[in-house]
Amino acid sequence: MKITTRAAAEADLAALLGLYGELNPDDAPLSQAAAEAVWADISGQQGRTVLVAEADGVVAGTVDCVVMPNLTRGGRAILFVENVVVAGRFQRRGVGRRLMEAAVRLGESAGCYKVQLLAADDEYVHRFYEACGFKALAQGFRRYVE
Repeated sequence: MKITTRAAAEADLAALLGLYGELNPDDAPLSQAAAEAVWADISGQQGRTVLVAEADGVVAGTVDCVVMPNLTRGGRAILFVENVVVAGRFQRRGVGRRLMEAAVRLGESAGCYKVQLLAADDEYVHRFYEACGFKALAQGFRRYVE
């Protein structure tokens, strides 16, 4: 299986929505108009890149990356990673690892001093990120707003 990564494009929107449906199956689906409006906002944000992985030409996974400028660490930015998902039929085949490698390369090319993410409280997920070279060095906090 050939796996490639690239920046997502508007033509990938349906595939992205399908992946996000697997990530958060309890979420109500967005209307096409709402999804297109959100995509326009995302694609217009400086420093934001949604990556996709293709497996044999099929969008198999995605990761959302945001480069945040920073006034510490000599002005070097931070890359934040969110919404990492690989389609169920492509899991355990190297797609997630390729996505994380692409995210780290993106951070390196943007001059970031670190790549940071929050992970679900799931041992399998933690093992995956550790296998990709990440270390659990901090405790994350989250507050949902309604």
